[in-house]
Amino acid sequence: MDAVTSPDSSPRIVFIDVDGTILEHGSVIAPSTVTAIRAARRGGAIVYLCTGRSAGDIHPAVREIGFDGVVSNGGAFAVRIDADGTEEQLVSHLMPRAATERMIGYFEDHGIHYFLQTDDGVHASEGVGAAADEFFRQGRERHTEDLRALGLDDDDAPLPAISYRPLGEVDLDQVAKATFISAGSDTLAHAQRELGDTFHVIPGSIPMPGGSNGEIALLGVNKGSAILEVLEILGIDASDAVGIGDSWNDVEMFEVVGTAVAMGGADPDLQAKADFVTSGVLDDGVHRALVRVGLV
Repeated sequence: MDAVTSPDSSPRIVFIDVDGTILEHGSVIAPSTVTAIRAARRGGAIVYLCTGRSAGDIHPAVREIGFDGVVSNGGAFAVRIDADGTEEQLVSHLMPRAATERMIGYFEDHGIHYFLQTDDGVHASEGVGAAADEFFRQGRERHTEDLRALGLDDDDAPLPAISYRPLGEVDLDQVAKATFISAGSDTLAHAQRELGDTFHVIPGSIPMPGGSNGEIALLGVNKGSAILEVLEILGIDASDAVGIGDSWNDVEMFEVVGTAVAMGGADPDLQAKADFVTSGVLDDGVHRALVRVGLV
């Protein structure tokens, strides 16, 4: 197979996750990742970010790598980015207000901290900051060691994991996704039982010793569904698509792309769903993956 086209001369496309794939969970980008993505695009491949983050919460250092489009909010939105930086909306699936209010009611009734995501940002419920800040503090402690391992300047400031706004500022008609942080170890299973008739409830990627973390979207809205919509618009066959990720919100992506690549360090059950496993995020994992699929 040619490096950037399939046998029928259609372009190949890569959908690549952010946290745990491009970013070491909000702190470091390996230089080889930047080099590999840019090399793939120069060679003619199409490369889209494919993230659970809001578009407004993607750090500029990630965007500066350069991409042809973005799937965000776990598949609720997707845009194509033209050469001049102009964005064209391809996918948009907002939660109906009634569904959002039901979900908020569940969180409030059970004392669960949560974030509500819109296309342009993340809004945090009262009290969520303390739980999230501890996770971020641990990330900052790892940051200096990560930079030294990569031979980078350890005076550089770590990239923030999440930039959140007060919950009171959110427009409930513009919510696309929620993330929750709970002190209860059984909240993920309980949320699935209570909300699973309307919502897609999956494990999140924030480590919560003794507690639980999850992501909630509308049923049928996920990275895989958005990828299929994007591929149809672009006229590209799914067999010519590569997906690279590390979290449970990447499962549906793995199910629809021609080649699914799990990062080293991903959950073993997720790795088992991949066509192959590359190395870790700071061990040239993205670069190795793009080399193996013939795009670098």
